[in-house]
Amino acid sequence: MTALGAVFRPQLPPERLRALARLADETGLEELWLWEDCFREGGISTAAAALAWTERVRIGVGLLPVPLRNVAITAMEAATLHRMFPGRAVLAIGHGVQDWMGQVGARAESPLTLLREHLLALRALLAGERVTTRGRYVSLDDVALDWPPDGPVEVLTGATGPRTLRLTGEAADGTVLTAGTPPEGVRRARGLIDEGRRKAGRTDPHRVVVYLLTATGPDATARLRAELTDEGLADVPDLGVAGDADAVAKAVQRLVDAGADTVVLQPTADEPDPEGFVRFVAQDVRPLVP
Repeated sequence: MTALGAVFRPQLPPERLRALARLADETGLEELWLWEDCFREGGISTAAAALAWTERVRIGVGLLPVPLRNVAITAMEAATLHRMFPGRAVLAIGHGVQDWMGQVGARAESPLTLLREHLLALRALLAGERVTTRGRYVSLDDVALDWPPDGPVEVLTGATGPRTLRLTGEAADGTVLTAGTPPEGVRRARGLIDEGRRKAGRTDPHRVVVYLLTATGPDATARLRAELTDEGLADVPDLGVAGDADAVAKAVQRLVDAGADTVVLQPTADEPDPEGFVRFVAQDVRPLVP
């Protein structure tokens, strides 16, 4: 069964999150995803609040930019969420937007090396291992968590470029693809991820999460077109969807057929009714997606 979710976009003020998270929980939405976009809202703080306000919905953070964090802090925060809310936190890490990283003096000369070192150390720490490593960016001396998660947890990684996609297959438990990824892009990403998995000899499951830019309502087509134009993606075929629940479900299925395991519906930044969007995903689209 395809997992379906929705995004709480950080263009909304953080005080809106409580009502939306509770609504997601009440309507049966499977996953509510949060973003840590500079310079809006913190991923861990919003995730902790959303988890505390709800009972069953999974809360994803896609993603935490690794240049902003020491890996020990990432591990401590992740382990705390997993222990307090078992099975409900989904965390993804990634390069971060390089211009934003530059603004805060955290831009790495080799983002791929940083991501690899952070990812390997983070997974080891969350697995309860004691880690000593001396890398280009990540340095740990006999570090272990006092309170690691009680069992295995997913560590997902956001990726767009071929080298990062191969890395996610090699060293992550899943991959998050942006809303700029059409079905054919998902197929290509799956192929690159699988290359990395073969290189590492991995046969365990690897979840692919894809955002789908979605607009519904009387002005849906215009809002979708405007956002794609603003993002420089207006000429990418089969990207995003505007329409009713049936049209959205068909767009979800195209991504699933291309290799997605989880599709997260991403409203436009100017979505006029965020609560209505959550209801639409949970009550209208979910029944149409097998």
